[in-house]
Amino acid sequence: MSESLLQAPLAAEPFPNQPDWFRDARQQAALRFDALPRPSRTDEAWRFSNLRAFDPQDFTPARPVGLELTDSLLPLSLGADSHAGSLVFANDKLVARTRSAVSEQGVLWMSLEEAVAQHPALVQRYFMQSDSLFGSAKHLALHQASVRTGTFLYVPKGVHVEAPLQSFHWLAGSGQAVFPHTLLIAEEGSSVTFVDWFKAHNDARNLACGVHDLHVGAGAQVHYVSVQDWSRQTVALHSNTTVVGAGAKAVHLSLHLGGSFARSESVSHLRGPGARSEMLAATVADGAQEFDQRTLQDHGSPDTSSDLLYKNALYNEAKTIVAGLIRVAPHAHRTDAYQKVRNLVLSAEAEAVSLPGLEILADQVRCSHGATTGEINREELFYMQARGISESDAYRLITYGFLNEVIERLPENSLRVRLQDSLQARLQGH
Repeated sequence: MSESLLQAPLAAEPFPNQPDWFRDARQQAALRFDALPRPSRTDEAWRFSNLRAFDPQDFTPARPVGLELTDSLLPLSLGADSHAGSLVFANDKLVARTRSAVSEQGVLWMSLEEAVAQHPALVQRYFMQSDSLFGSAKHLALHQASVRTGTFLYVPKGVHVEAPLQSFHWLAGSGQAVFPHTLLIAEEGSSVTFVDWFKAHNDARNLACGVHDLHVGAGAQVHYVSVQDWSRQTVALHSNTTVVGAGAKAVHLSLHLGGSFARSESVSHLRGPGARSEMLAATVADGAQEFDQRTLQDHGSPDTSSDLLYKNALYNEAKTIVAGLIRVAPHAHRTDAYQKVRNLVLSAEAEAVSLPGLEILADQVRCSHGATTGEINREELFYMQARGISESDAYRLITYGFLNEVIERLPENSLRVRLQDSLQARLQGH
């Protein structure tokens, strides 16, 4: 390609036999991409961001991986010990799936291209229906113009999926781009836990531009977990939108580990009385990594609640940004919303930026936010060393305990253990 993906969208055809509406939507997205300007530091939504991460670079559509590489990736696609099924993608192509009994409950669990072909009306109703609220309309247009595969999960009314479902998205090669998409629909009174694992086969510079849309019906419960473990040279742009119905509950937990520059945007729309959202994230940043996290707790109905807990541990010259807004609509009385950001700074060169905000247009609300930045308590460190624990081990244990508070909020024990293993592996060497 003569131009980078941030200058021109991919021209690769995503699905065979795609319906007209899908093709038209993709073409319109390509036109929007061409028309929209690139982000600028003068844009409020991109304040403090390192836009040098978007220096011109050619990324091509990810090429299919060979059979030998596929065979080597499958044994590495391990999630929770107890799960209801897995899909494995490599370079934007479905390469394996495990048999699952959830179809006997009426659950639709397949790749996005299969869903477009088999359930076009259902996909059309929900696919890419959310607008950008953080200045990333250009990247969302790029995603829609270029998406080739992803996960589609539909849970019918009243169905409870007991064990987690999961997808693995592998990125291999160099100078390539993937566009993972997750579309999850949980109908009234249903429940499900779903995990996205984003992993790299090698340490190379690539681009990941993902979108995750969750639709939680009235009285439903959804736990969504995203583990971002791309290579340390990958530019990662992930956008998540959750719509929560009356009396429903959505828990979204992100574990941020990889990437050179990783921007994650998470919006939770509370759209019915009794709706609740929990937004959780744990981040390990070292070297020159930068994690840019933007959040919105959008209370559009009365008697709704939300709770945000984001924790960052920073080493070396790493940087984290958390800009979060609680927004309460004029009629959303009796809203209960909380936002907490905590930064553990482990180097004098590291930088943690916290930008909490409130926009309250209703009465009888309880909304608050807090952000703290600090170092490891020297007395706690001395206490551990006095009991024979080395300084490096003490630092690692304290950091693990600091971040593990987020993971402990998940109810599924097997999934918690797997995430804790990933966190401990990431902290090795510090």
